[in-house]
Amino acid sequence: MDPINVAERLGRWSAGRGALYALLAARLRCLIDDGELPPGTPLPPDRVLASTLAVGRSTVVAAYDLLQSEGRIVRRQGSGTRVAGHPPTRPVDTTSAPVFLDLLEPRPDVIALACAAPDTPPVELTECYARILPELAATIGDIGYYPTGHPRLRHAIAEYYRSRGVPTAFEQVMVTTGGQQALSLLARGLLQPGDHVLMESPSSPPALEAFRAEAAVVQGLPPGLPGFAAAVREHRPALAYVIPTFQNPTGSVLAPLARRRLAETAAAAGVPLVEDEVLAELGFPGFSTPPPLAAHSAAVITVGSLSKTVWGGLRIGWIRAAAPIIARLARIRAVHDLGGDVPAQLAAAELVPRLAAVCARLAPERQARHDHLRAELARLLPDWHVPAVTGGQTLWVRLPYGDGTSFAQAALRHGVAILPGSGLDPNGGSADHIRVHFLHPPDILTEAARRLTEAWRAYRPPARPAPAPPALAI
Repeated sequence: MDPINVAERLGRWSAGRGALYALLAARLRCLIDDGELPPGTPLPPDRVLASTLAVGRSTVVAAYDLLQSEGRIVRRQGSGTRVAGHPPTRPVDTTSAPVFLDLLEPRPDVIALACAAPDTPPVELTECYARILPELAATIGDIGYYPTGHPRLRHAIAEYYRSRGVPTAFEQVMVTTGGQQALSLLARGLLQPGDHVLMESPSSPPALEAFRAEAAVVQGLPPGLPGFAAAVREHRPALAYVIPTFQNPTGSVLAPLARRRLAETAAAAGVPLVEDEVLAELGFPGFSTPPPLAAHSAAVITVGSLSKTVWGGLRIGWIRAAAPIIARLARIRAVHDLGGDVPAQLAAAELVPRLAAVCARLAPERQARHDHLRAELARLLPDWHVPAVTGGQTLWVRLPYGDGTSFAQAALRHGVAILPGSGLDPNGGSADHIRVHFLHPPDILTEAARRLTEAWRAYRPPARPAPAPPALAI
């Protein structure tokens, strides 16, 4: 196992109380006992792990000594440090991505700036739930299993795209349990181990994890996929993935002409192009979103979700694609999931026609929070480069020195969880960047900026930038 993968699996190891070596040993102990670090797993050398975690070497040495005395690890001159015991015949199927660890290991004393989603259901959502209660109460003769989604919601999503200039039939829509399931289904349905995927570099961590989970070879291009035609000729990809509106994490927006060219080039080359529209409705006041890529080619596959636009707890996503693809994905899904929550889908069917209005109502507050966090960072950390965006939920910050991976550990010790840029970059770049979201209320953002400032003052970067996280261990 690559050293940085061990570091990523450590998660929020340093956010507790006590000596750092004891906290590090405690977290490694849990990973070993739970099987996350199986017997025989090589652990990083003292200096490498210390550099990656931005701590002194003595901290790592003391933690390793403690675990060795417990019989959990073995240290031998010349052969390094390993988890005690014999390697298993089969690797553990888990994720080490920080964006997921942020959800798996929440702590009330840590301000989470890593995973971005609205944390308060809008009044329109509760109104929609109230509206569907009579229909739900009158339901008979319906077991509620819909692998492709409830018909009412599928019709509503199809109409939503037709209203945006994208001809869409009912059979072209599949409802999923959030956008993450949509990406996982597409990866499973369209990729084989060793297939090449073209995506932006940097890009969305969940998409990167979904493709790597299918053992795909990911090739990165800059945001907007410039040079797409040449990359297709060189790599012969089985799939391409792009976030054209408020690209995650950079916030960039692909111009209308570039959208047309990309969609038409992918169609001519026979490469399935997945357009992630999860953030497309999150423009700030006055911003006009260009037409979707699907408006330029019937071959484009679109992913959408209400979890980023309405509320994180509303686990409603969808895939818009050709009917044969939808039918194939439904057969894959039925093995694992017979369908999503019907009341949530009925409420979503009421909400989708109002989605643009809901997002427009919430846009001024989102922009105000964006402006507030940027102003606080400019005041407290003027050396940081924090470009403004015209929508979305996140800021892509370039650090003046050091690397995002080691600084993320320093920030965590000061009570803030952020995403290091290297984990979002399939090419292993963006080491000098971090991603933070601006969805918290202003007082929390002010406190987050203060903690980040304290972390930056205490930060001592490693001699060399920490390497990028490896592919997902499967």
